[in-house]
Amino acid sequence: MSPIPLSEITLDDLLPHRGNMLLVSEILEVDASKARTRCTVDPSWPMANEQGVHPLILIELAAQTAGVCNGWDRIQTKGIDSDQMGWLVGVKKADFFIDSLPFGATVTASAESAYSFENLREMSCEIHLDGQLIGKATLQLFQQTNS
Repeated sequence: MSPIPLSEITLDDLLPHRGNMLLVSEILEVDASKARTRCTVDPSWPMANEQGVHPLILIELAAQTAGVCNGWDRIQTKGIDSDQMGWLVGVKKADFFIDSLPFGATVTASAESAYSFENLREMSCEIHLDGQLIGKATLQLFQQTNS
């Protein structure tokens, strides 16, 4: 199978998230082992209040960025119409360096595969707000297989 260029793949092809649960708005780079995404903090996001968005949302942003990487790998190896089964995500470690994410701020997230075996993957993630590191997470992702 020849590689499908990013210009022919949408976020809907890569991620199962829709509506205000889709935090990623742009893919900056992606391959089978890493991804980097961008988004803008929005009042419609979960955990938003008058001051901004609770930093716990960084876990979901990291998970969606890891999901972009996993979706890319799935599409490149199994095709764009392959089963878009989600991944169960566990948080091995997370550190937040901000109290609240301000509305309108630009957030970039990176996720890189640190370990992969069959349908288990560990991803190291970093999240930046306007260029400053605001969070780090190590996620463990597991995908059920159809058997």
